[in-house]
Amino acid sequence: MPAVKGDGMRGLAVFISDIRNCKSKEAEIKRINKELANVRSKFKGDKTLDGYQKKKYVCKLLFIFLLGHDIDFGHMEAVNLLSSNKYTEKQIGYLFISVLVSANNELIKLVVQSIKNDLFGRNPIHICLALQCIANIGNKEMAEKLHDDIPKLLVSGDTIDSVKQSAALCLLRLLRQAPEAMQMGEWSARLIHLLNDQHMGVVTAATSLIESLVKRNPEDYKGCVSLAVSRLSRIVTSSYTDLQDYTYYFVPAPWLSVKLLRLLQNYSPPEDAAVRTRLTECLETILNKAQEPPKAKKIQHSNAKNAVLFEAINLIIHMDSDPNLLVRACNQLGQFLQHRETNLRYLALESMCLLATSEFSHEAVKKHQETVITALKTERDVSVRQRAVDLLYAMCDRTNAEEIVAEMLSYLETADYSIREEMVLKVAILAEKYAIDYTWYVDTILNLIRIAGDYVSEEVWYRVIQIVINRDDVQGYAAKTVFEALQAPTCHENMVKVGGYILGEFGNLIAGDPRSSPAVQFQLLHSKFHLCSSSTKGLLLSTYVKFINLFPEIKPQIHEVLRSNNQLRNSDVELQQRAVEYLQLSSVTSTDVLATVLEEMPPFPERESSILAKLKKKKPAIEQQGEAKTSPRPKAQVNDDESVPTVPLSNLMQQESAAVPAPALVAPAASTDLLGLSTPAAPAQNSLPTSGGGLLVDVFDSFGSTAATQNGFTPGADEGFKKQRTWTNCLCHSASCHAIFC
Repeated sequence: MPAVKGDGMRGLAVFISDIRNCKSKEAEIKRINKELANVRSKFKGDKTLDGYQKKKYVCKLLFIFLLGHDIDFGHMEAVNLLSSNKYTEKQIGYLFISVLVSANNELIKLVVQSIKNDLFGRNPIHICLALQCIANIGNKEMAEKLHDDIPKLLVSGDTIDSVKQSAALCLLRLLRQAPEAMQMGEWSARLIHLLNDQHMGVVTAATSLIESLVKRNPEDYKGCVSLAVSRLSRIVTSSYTDLQDYTYYFVPAPWLSVKLLRLLQNYSPPEDAAVRTRLTECLETILNKAQEPPKAKKIQHSNAKNAVLFEAINLIIHMDSDPNLLVRACNQLGQFLQHRETNLRYLALESMCLLATSEFSHEAVKKHQETVITALKTERDVSVRQRAVDLLYAMCDRTNAEEIVAEMLSYLETADYSIREEMVLKVAILAEKYAIDYTWYVDTILNLIRIAGDYVSEEVWYRVIQIVINRDDVQGYAAKTVFEALQAPTCHENMVKVGGYILGEFGNLIAGDPRSSPAVQFQLLHSKFHLCSSSTKGLLLSTYVKFINLFPEIKPQIHEVLRSNNQLRNSDVELQQRAVEYLQLSSVTSTDVLATVLEEMPPFPERESSILAKLKKKKPAIEQQGEAKTSPRPKAQVNDDESVPTVPLSNLMQQESAAVPAPALVAPAASTDLLGLSTPAAPAQNSLPTSGGGLLVDVFDSFGSTAATQNGFTPGADEGFKKQRTWTNCLCHSASCHAIFC
């Protein structure tokens, strides 16, 4: 509050002094209550209070409020101060209203009327006070009643520069608070021309307003591009002495330059050749100035200079049309990768992630691969290491995929816990996307599970199983590799899941070697059984019944496990039901029926990879980068000839609690005959689901009643078995699927 001669408000000074001299909290509260009672009595009893006295008492209420006490009176007196012609009284009134009157207060209508009176007045100081109050409160009601008055003030030729600045920022505030109430279409052309104003402060405020309007209706303000380029050109080609009042540590108008560069990022490259050439010259000038020796050693100079540089690089990346500019920007950022300032290294890595998505600069970014890998290993700041991981992911292609994946796997062993899950997803995506050899892909994913098993999501190990099932040439290698991995003394549960699934399907491909005979495979898997969760135990039980079909010679050993009290009397109903059903299925059915029911999983259909979808959901910026890629690099492939069949696992796996590829069996009642071997009552009127169970019914129906009796089923038992067993959670969810391995 400015000091005014003869207007020192001695009573306020005495009150503040008394508060400061209080020895205890109780004494302070007592003094405040005494003053509140005095002010209340003055407002109620003395109707002849002049403006000075009202101002003094309102100031006391403001001070009490700042001390943390509630104020529930004095608002009307503050509103009355708004009609005063004295600056100090009007200022205190607006200050009280801005601080203590909420947006939904009933007094807002009176306040709006007083604001209008000041806006239509000719005193610029009063106009600025009114605009500041609008910006502080900025509710919908003010926006609706003043949305025409403030733009008139902004574009009027009679308005002084300081008022224009306040009006532009006030409009920006209302636009953010109540965008639906601010209809600026009729003012668009006149607002754009504020970029040509002679006063740099007006241009700076107007640029912020126009950028916000452009985000809402870019077409209405398309004319601002040429004006913004013209203004930017004048700034970057001027000397710091030409803009003395707006030069910050030898950098001319850095804030306005940054705002103009951001404004231009809302539009595609200018269609007008002259405007485009001028913009290119501006960007080249900014890049050239970045190479010049600093004009000052102070950090403020380099901060301002680099702020303009990074925003210019963002515009170059956005335009993505000039190879020369893109390569120069990449080289400039490469110099920052080893800068002593952590913030510059972070920003350089972040910007290079975007440059890596351009076909023009991708190769230039790859030249810095070794520097980025070094940063990943040596950086102290985890956020910088995170950006290094992002950049390695963005620069990866078929020529360097193996090296980058190897480095990321190596770093994963010591990586921060906060970034491990994301790194696992990225390694899995790169391994699948750029693998030339399926065996390398399998090795990479199994290595990933070994190093960071806790962070390997279900989508990742589902995916490797899908690819192995879809590719005959890798099934034997996958079975051999996972068998060797399971022999480790400590083995993650996800490895057990993958091993159980693959050996259950393709264990016969390695059974010829005595070191991986059927009995050895079974004993190896069963040695992990007691350490696993219920969902994994269910998967292993499915593997065991698959082994009965693949290796009849170990059927007695498997039956012994299924008959054990640990299974038949398991407290987990799911495991108990599996053990009972698998035991009966392998005991009473013929070899042909068993072989049909336990056939290999069919190939999966080609769909979008759910791993990439999960990464996009986790980091939206990655999704934007992926969509922006125009590089001629190959699409997601594992070899040159055939695309990887991808499946949306979030759809395939109907995850209940701890979802795994295991059947969702209905828990039977205690009196239920699981296979219908006894004489059943009338069958329940339950229909089998259309997907996953149709072929299983056909298998049994095709034998007829005689065949069913010959195989140990009575006609009632056959019907009971079909009614009881439903395969609803198969990996493929295909109507023709007959595999029970899920």
